[in-house]
This record gives sequence, structure tokens and C-alpha cells, in this order.
Amino acid sequence: MAEEIEIQQGDRQILDALQEDGRISNQDLAGRAAMSASACWRRVKVLEEGGVIERYTALVNPDAVGLSFHAMVHVVLSRHQAGHVENFIQAVMTRPEVLDCFATTGDADYHLRVRCRDLGAYNAFLEEFMFALEGVSMVKTNLILRQLKHETRVVV
Repeated sequence: MAEEIEIQQGDRQILDALQEDGRISNQDLAGRAAMSASACWRRVKVLEEGGVIERYTALVNPDAVGLSFHAMVHVVLSRHQAGHVENFIQAVMTRPEVLDCFATTGDADYHLRVRCRDLGAYNAFLEEFMFALEGVSMVKTNLILRQLKHETRVVV
């Protein structure tokens, strides 16, 4: 397990700015964090190497690329055997429709956030993938009618 990094005030400003615009130049980032460009570059490297900054990415609007079907999928495994759990996790990790997968307490063992082209694509996902997985006992779907908040920013 990585050692926890002490987050300084300048780090908070760096993280806030990078979460707003991951393509910000180091010079502009240093200005936002009120430090020299070289000090800013060093702090960003510490944050990257320490695992605070996991990666850089672009946020794509799913509706703009035809992925209008959005659902929360609640999955119950029939038996909590190590093989079933590991197979389920490995299989889910390979599916591009699955945007998030959470192991949870409560009525379902896993909650997945799924995006597909349409209802037909989701039905194929269920029949060809979910229902074919050994150990899956129940799958319950809640359609997402409207996304009221979607945030990727973490406040530190």
C-alpha cells in the first residue's frame, strides 16, 4: 500500500485546476497555485508518483456518441464462492458498457452503472453476458431517466 501523501495548500490548488482542465500548461498551473513553474512541476510529479493523480483523461458526452441507454444494474451472486466472485469481477472489467462496478452491502452484491446504445443493445448485454456468467443469481435493472448530477471532481 502506498504511503499517504501530505496534501499542502498548493497541492489543493494544483488538483483543483487539473480537475477543471487537465490540459492546462505548467506555467498557467503554477500561476493558479501561486508557485514557480519548477516547484509546480515537482509537486505534480510527487502527486502522480504518489498515486494522488491516477491518470489524465477526456470526458466524453455519452449522448453525443449515441449511448443514450443508461441504467443501474443490481447483481446478486448465488454463492459467494471465490471462483464465482473472481470470475464475475474479471468478466465485468472487460465490458465497455460497464462504466462503474461497486461491491456493496445490502440486497445486491454488486451495483453496475451501464451505458449502451439502446434497449436492444442492453438486452443483448444481459442475455449474452450477464445471464451467461456462472454464479449470477439475480439481475435487477433501474433505468436512469435523468442524470441530475455527474461529478468527476474530488474536493481535497
